[in-house]
Amino acid sequence: MADWSAEQYLKFADERTRPARDLLAHVPLDQPRLAYDLGCGPGNSTELLIERFPQARIIGVDSSPDMLAKARRSHPKAEFAEADLANWQPKEKPDLLFANAVFQWVPDHVQVLKRLLTALSEDAVLAAQMPDNLNEPSHVAMRETALAGSWVDKLKSLGRVRDCLSSPRAYYDELKPHAARIDIWHTIYNHPLEGAQGIVEWLKGTGLKPYIDPLDAAEREAFLALYRERIAKAYPPEHDGKVLLRFPRLFIVCVK
Repeated sequence: MADWSAEQYLKFADERTRPARDLLAHVPLDQPRLAYDLGCGPGNSTELLIERFPQARIIGVDSSPDMLAKARRSHPKAEFAEADLANWQPKEKPDLLFANAVFQWVPDHVQVLKRLLTALSEDAVLAAQMPDNLNEPSHVAMRETALAGSWVDKLKSLGRVRDCLSSPRAYYDELKPHAARIDIWHTIYNHPLEGAQGIVEWLKGTGLKPYIDPLDAAEREAFLALYRERIAKAYPPEHDGKVLLRFPRLFIVCVK
């Protein structure tokens, strides 16, 4: 899959940052010494950590050079590192591992979360948020569109389109033996966007990437046009012309 685009991602910076803000509000720490922002992206979640914990050492971790370049420009006082979270391990024991909308992309992420939690010191916190929207019309339409054009052969061997998340019970059963306390909940956001094209633009920066990255320019344009038609049918406009993108997210906060 091609590198992530910080510019595309930040077209919806306010909406994408809101779940990170909600997750951080449930982190039961006052003065952490060291906090990692895992999957820091362009630094919008890193900024929240800097504001909440100005005395802490904040280190952002991401696999995307473009995202990290933007994060470094925006937050020169923070530290940033390029790494794959599938096998990443902190060099020092942190007080907080904060992960906003990243682990859904990591293979076997439940075991990765368990590994990271197990290595934490007592009273340290692992806080993660993940989109839980693969059964929403936005993502059903992706899979249907992938099977409806000349690009079928290219898309049937996608590198990786993330699987649905595990159940809250599964996360609890795997993580609770390694935590003194665990809190798991869902929140459903309803984002007002500028019609079907607004939803397409949102998802071009995230969920659509595995589908459109393998395509040439003409195929990509045709794929997006067909996908946009499906989205327009699935998300009728409200009285003001906007559409509501229903977006469920799963939150997990573990105290070691």
